[in-house]
Amino acid sequence: MKLILKEDVEKLGSAGDLVDVKDGFGRNYLIPQGKAAMATDGAIRQYEHLKREAALRAELSVEAAKELAEQLEATSVTIPVTVGEDDKIHGTVTNIQVADSLEERGIIIDRRKISLDQDIKALGEYTATIDLVGDLKPQVKVWVVKED
Repeated sequence: MKLILKEDVEKLGSAGDLVDVKDGFGRNYLIPQGKAAMATDGAIRQYEHLKREAALRAELSVEAAKELAEQLEATSVTIPVTVGEDDKIHGTVTNIQVADSLEERGIIIDRRKISLDQDIKALGEYTATIDLVGDLKPQVKVWVVKED
């Protein structure tokens, strides 16, 4: 019996694979559990069409991520902080503040994708690395300045 897997099945295959299994296993377990569907000609054509569309969407998202990476590399953000004596800042600058500063510039990045290369506890210039799709990891300059 030929089936198309809808989800990953241990020791059988991953979602989207076309597998050949014994009739009882397919009829009594995979199909009722919703883990697979019959591999009819129409289902195979639909699966191939969905696979092509997913590949196209992934390619478009990678191109958009590359454009965003170029934009981020050319961007620097300034974060004003309150300071005490000896120009030591109160607390630390966090990735949330970097995300908010980027959002003010019209660039929306999830704060969890921003990692600061070191703890920011003093005024100065730092870098933040942003984890985009795949191995795209643009760096943004972060200027920490005294608040007026």
